[in-house]
Amino acid sequence: MPNHRIRAAAAATAFLVAAGCSGPQAAERVGDAVTPAPPASTTPAPAGSSPAAEAGPTAGGRRTAGEPRTLAEGLNVPWAIAFLPDGDALVTERNSARVLRVTATGNVSEVGVIEGVAPRGEGGLHGIAVSPRFAQDRYVFVYFTASDDNRIVRYRYEGDRLSDPKVLVSGIPSGGIHNGGRLEFGPDGYLYAGTGEAGRTELSQDRDSLGGKILRMTVDGEAPPDNPFGDSLVWSYGHRNVQGLAWDEAGRMYASEFGQNTYDEINRIEKGRNYGWPVVEGRGGDDRYTDPLLTWSTAEASPSGLAYAGGSLWVAALRGARLWQVPVEDGEARAPRALFEGEYGRLRAVTRAPDGESLWVGTSNHDGRGTPDAADDRILVIPLR
Repeated sequence: MPNHRIRAAAAATAFLVAAGCSGPQAAERVGDAVTPAPPASTTPAPAGSSPAAEAGPTAGGRRTAGEPRTLAEGLNVPWAIAFLPDGDALVTERNSARVLRVTATGNVSEVGVIEGVAPRGEGGLHGIAVSPRFAQDRYVFVYFTASDDNRIVRYRYEGDRLSDPKVLVSGIPSGGIHNGGRLEFGPDGYLYAGTGEAGRTELSQDRDSLGGKILRMTVDGEAPPDNPFGDSLVWSYGHRNVQGLAWDEAGRMYASEFGQNTYDEINRIEKGRNYGWPVVEGRGGDDRYTDPLLTWSTAEASPSGLAYAGGSLWVAALRGARLWQVPVEDGEARAPRALFEGEYGRLRAVTRAPDGESLWVGTSNHDGRGTPDAADDRILVIPLR
């Protein structure tokens, strides 16, 4: 396999960890220096939380990753990937506010530029989702940072163009950091959104705020009748910066989340649960809060996009510059495996192709924190075997 990136020396990595992640790649946590660190976890991490990669094939007959190939290149911070029914994908670019259509043969065309996007820091055009009833309603949804907030807007997609924007949700807290931004439809047909606390940690525990939450809504932006807090969109709370959402074949929900200085997380998401931030980072052993399913050191993750396929969760790591495979059994995480470490730089988007035979992965080397090469940013196709 060609080595597309120069791997950092082990001594340099050890220095970054020992120095409290103060090197240049620690920038995913810009602003944390002025935020008091939460108490360290006083209980051991769960089985399978070790960041060390396992050698050899995945146990239990799960599918493994094959050799990546570049499908499209020359993109600018592709943030999210959502498939249309015909197998082509819509891809957002964070800084340009463009929505692109990428075909299975690698042809790239622009289908729209989202009005009102105000890129700054980690903000810009983020998530995109295609309605599960697309053949009937032609709806496409985007999440973006505007001048004063983050918002979710619904479009119609016809004739390879986006039109008729309608703001469904506004007032999601925004800032230079922690804007969340992932959009996904769940198996129940409702739209879910991961948000961040925009660097204002108190928002995560405030159920009246949309920051630091996972939201659940109808295609019209309304709270479904079985949401846990009346007519609120809030599905779960106590989050720091939710970056990925996925469901397994049994309908269990998972989310990836940036920690602060110590633990990044994968959480199993359940209705109405409190996931502890800012009181707890990682495992707290406190019955008031739900502990994560899996934790990593922040040097090895900054987990962003999340997908489920072939018996595993697949996690795109930004600072960690690798793809994590996390086998899942009955809703429990097993030992993760690090794949393609350092070969493609920062990875942000990962989505399962509709046929379940591959993953589409987007790099994020033009985001101001990577080292782009002549082909960046790119969409990779990784076969599952």
